Amino acid sequence: MTATDTQTSIPASGGPTPGTRISVAPMMAWTTREQRYFMRQITRSALLYTEMVTTGALIHGDRERFLAYHADEHPVALQLGGSDPATMGDCAAMAEDHGYDEVNINVGCPSDRVQNGTFGACLMGEPKRVADCVAAMKARVSIPVTVKTRIGIDHQDSYEFLHAFASAVAAAGADALIVHARKAWLSGLSPKENREIPPLDYARVHALKRDFPALPMSINGGFVDLDSAAAQLAHVDGVMIGREAYKNPYVMADVDRRFFNANAAVPSRRAIVEATRGFIADHLAAGGALKDVTRHMLGLYHGQPGGRAWRRVLSEQGHRKDADLNVLDAALARVEPTEAVA
Repeated sequence: MTATDTQTSIPASGGPTPGTRISVAPMMAWTTREQRYFMRQITRSALLYTEMVTTGALIHGDRERFLAYHADEHPVALQLGGSDPATMGDCAAMAEDHGYDEVNINVGCPSDRVQNGTFGACLMGEPKRVADCVAAMKARVSIPVTVKTRIGIDHQDSYEFLHAFASAVAAAGADALIVHARKAWLSGLSPKENREIPPLDYARVHALKRDFPALPMSINGGFVDLDSAAAQLAHVDGVMIGREAYKNPYVMADVDRRFFNANAAVPSRRAIVEATRGFIADHLAAGGALKDVTRHMLGLYHGQPGGRAWRRVLSEQGHRKDADLNVLDAALARVEPTEAVA
């Protein structure tokens, strides 16, 4: 077991998930346990999401490995990929048993692999099936059950189509809807292109919230700073930040003070590194690799003097089998003169 295999159980709280005003999007291969621990040193309050975990992985695979997380990650949500209501209910119960604060249904990923499994964005075309999944999950758990979706798929991209989908999941008891404000092309575009080419349509999400005022709703897509996120809160209940939070993680450093607690301290970059050091040491001692953690830290000094040198040291030396905390110290030495110790 690695350091990230520790986990905690908490009582189910019911009601909105803590941290939903600002959250970090689930991203395959990016929002790993190591990344989430690192992000938690930057913001204590924003809601974090796992990578998508398929129901098949939980039913037939190494369940404990897929569900494990560090106790400091709360509030943390498990995102599920699946489409069979009974199985989704079983997996939601596993999520609650393991102490997750929320369980989310992926109805937004457009990759071929996900489509072949009959889940992800293609499920927008089957709102009844998604509603049945929501109802089955709600029957099994007391934690919030939420849905992350797009504004449309392929040529099914009218507002009426989106409204009908939202109506179905709301009627089934969904606790919140997270809407990526782009449609998805299920063929013709890669997952990366689907994150960039379809135009953003924030106004459509705003209209949906007006039509469903009682349904908590977050918006996702294209947010690169906290000012633009704050502006969205005049229209929706929450904002989910994805790629920017990953490539430039320090953008999240002021989240707690601005959105959750005016008295919260804003951590320095150095303080964030130091707060992650013990986790890295435990991870290495348990047989993990330095790069498992440091690959998520590459953007911490984005735009700062020495930032390129920081990335270069971690990238070139962090992948070595014998890489240890000395590599982190060497990288920090390239930027430490620009940072005051917190």
